[in-house]
Amino acid sequence: MKNFFLKSIMIISIMIFMSGFTSRAAGVNDYGTLKVSGRYLTSSKTGEHITLHGVSTHGINWDVGYPYISKDAFSTLKEDYGVNAIRLAMYTTEYFGYCDKAGAGETQESVRKTLKDRIDTGVKAASELDMYVIIDWHVLNDQNPNKYKKEAKSFFKEMSEKYSSYDNVLYEICNEPNGGTSWSDISKYANEIIPVIRNNAPDAVVIVGTPTWSQDVDVAADSPLSFDNVMYTLHFYAATHKDSYRDKLKKSIDKGLPVMVTEYGLSEASGNGNIDTSEALKWLDLLDENGISYFAWSLSNKDESSALLKAGNSKKSGWSDSDLSKAGKWVFSQYQKRAGMSGVEAPGKVMGLKVKNSKGKKIAAKWNAVSDADGYQITYSTNSKFKKSKKKTVLNTSVILKKLKKKKTYYVKLRAYKNAGTGKKFGKYSAVKRIKIKK
Repeated sequence: MKNFFLKSIMIISIMIFMSGFTSRAAGVNDYGTLKVSGRYLTSSKTGEHITLHGVSTHGINWDVGYPYISKDAFSTLKEDYGVNAIRLAMYTTEYFGYCDKAGAGETQESVRKTLKDRIDTGVKAASELDMYVIIDWHVLNDQNPNKYKKEAKSFFKEMSEKYSSYDNVLYEICNEPNGGTSWSDISKYANEIIPVIRNNAPDAVVIVGTPTWSQDVDVAADSPLSFDNVMYTLHFYAATHKDSYRDKLKKSIDKGLPVMVTEYGLSEASGNGNIDTSEALKWLDLLDENGISYFAWSLSNKDESSALLKAGNSKKSGWSDSDLSKAGKWVFSQYQKRAGMSGVEAPGKVMGLKVKNSKGKKIAAKWNAVSDADGYQITYSTNSKFKKSKKKTVLNTSVILKKLKKKKTYYVKLRAYKNAGTGKKFGKYSAVKRIKIKK
C-alpha cells in the first residue's frame, strides 16, 4: 500500500511537471493548430506548451525580401538550421506598400494583387514543409494602425477566409505602432480587426503590436484585450535594447501576458550598426526559459547588419556558412544548438548514385548505403542549378521518382542525414546525375 501511494505521488508530480512543460515545436503535423493557454502558445493536439524559433522575411514588397519566399529557401531554413516558422512581413506603406504604393508605377490594386500572391506563395511553401507561418500587416511609417483600418479589415477578411482551413497560419495585425500611438489606440483597432478574423478563423492565434515600436508589453499587460487566443508583441534589437527592456518583459510575464517576439535582431534599433551577441544571448536564454517564441530579422541580403545573409549574396537557398552574415552565422548556430542539432556529426557522403528510366515517366534511383545515416534526401529538378527543385526523404537505398515530365532532362543529387533533436544533420551531396525522360 505504501509503494502504491508513493508511485501515485510520483505520477501526479510528473503530470504537474508536464502540464507546464515547454517544447520546441517540431512541426504542424506534430502539434496541429496552436492556441493560447495562460501566457503560453500551446498545441491543440498534445496540450504541450511549445515555442517557435522562426525567421522573418524583410519586406516582401522589395527585392531584398520577396526572392526568398520559396519552398527551397524555407526548406534550407528548416532542414539545415532548425527553423520551424516563417513570418511574412508585408509593409503597408513606403514604396510598393499595400495601402500606399508611394512611387511605384503600378496601380494600387496591382500592387495589392502582387503582394497577396507573394503571401500565398509563402503560406503554401510553409504548409508543404510542415512549418508555421505568420501573415504580418507591417505597420511602420504609418505609425498608427487606425490610419488604414478600413484596408486592414478588408485584407484580414480575405486572408482569414482563404486560409481558414490551414492549421499553421497566425495573424499579426499591426507590426510596430509608434509616433505616440497609445495602447488605447491599438486596442480600439484590435477590437475591430480581431472579430473580422474570428468570423472566418475562430480559433486562429492573433498577434497584436504594442506601443513604442512593440516594446511596451508592460503597458499592454495592465489592460489586455478580452479575446482568447491573442498574443502581444515584443521587439528588440540587442545592441540597443538591454536590461530595461528585459525588465518590461519580466513585468508582463509576472502579470501572465502571452508574449511573442515576432521580430528581433543583433544590431542596433535601426537594423544596422553594431552587433551585440552577448546581449542577444541574454535575450534568447530569457525567452527560452519562459517558453516565448521568437523570429529573427531578417531573411535578406540587404547591406545592413541585421540581415542574415551577406550583402549582395546571390544564392536564394542552400546557403553555407560563407553565404551568411555575421548575424546569420550567430543566429543559425543558436537555432541549431537549441534544436539539439549541435554536437551531432554529419553522416558520410553518398556514393554510387545511379539513375535510370522507369516505365511511366519515372526515374529509378539507387545508391550505396552510408553506415551512419538514419535516412536520405533526394533532390531533383529540370534545372541544373536545382531551381524549383523537389525533395523526397527515404529510409532505404532506393526510390522511384514519379509524375515527371516527358522528354525533359532531370538533374538528381542525394545526401544522407542523421536525426538530430527536432531537425536533421545532413551530409555532403553526392555527384549530380543527369537523365532524360524517354517516354
